[in-house]
Amino acid sequence: RRVSQSRLLSFIESSANTTIGYVTAIMTQLIVFPMFNIHIKLHENLAIGAIFTVISLIRGYIIRRYFNGLKFKNGS
Repeated sequence: RRVSQSRLLSFIESSANTTIGYVTAIMTQLIVFPMFNIHIKLHENLAIGAIFTVISLIRGYIIRRYFNGLKFKNGS
């Protein structure tokens, strides 16, 4: 018997992945931006990261649901 991943579990997985990505992105921005002479305040770094995090969360959820649907639609 095949069990599909629930929408809630898809959301939780995507959220965890995105949270880790957000922290990694902020840390990377704090290191890399100054190397390119980009100097912005911490709250601006956090806002930029938040915008991309929301986009990433939506993208990850949609892709997960799409591929989950394909997996069970094709009987694989």
